[in-house]
Amino acid sequence: MTQHDYLLAWGLYAFAALGCLLVFCKLTGWMWRWLREPLRVLLAVLLLSPTIVDPAKDSFAPAIAISTLDIAFKVGGNVWRAASDLAMYGLFAFVLYAVFVLVRWPLENRARERRRQVEAAAERRRVEDEALDHAPLAADLNDRYRDRSPTASAPAQSGSGRIEPRI
Repeated sequence: MTQHDYLLAWGLYAFAALGCLLVFCKLTGWMWRWLREPLRVLLAVLLLSPTIVDPAKDSFAPAIAISTLDIAFKVGGNVWRAASDLAMYGLFAFVLYAVFVLVRWPLENRARERRRQVEAAAERRRVEDEALDHAPLAADLNDRYRDRSPTASAPAQSGSGRIEPRI
């Protein structure tokens, strides 16, 4: 296998692995987040962790493929190396995931509290608007647009009750 073939095979494998991750993300989209995310990290580790096949040539292969083939054909030469590589990459990935969760947690709590404050303010505004909607429409005595001249203070008590406009 030439270097070009080796890189082509890894490129095809990476493309297929990313496709599998995408399908798995779609399949686990309905799950609870604290279960879904660790499962995705686990699958990414299983699909994307390499292990050395031949130390003399520096040839690598996917650790899950080496483990599966060695167990299926009962060879066992590279199983322990592949398993240890999977464990090491898994440890690194889950530590990074834990750091990500610890950074995200206070940010989400702050955003949730901010959202509650905005909703409470909107509820207060809604209650105030409803109270204003039920207020009487007639102007009270302190209304600054009301005419306070003595002639316009009360309509004449004529029989028709008609108010003439002032010119």
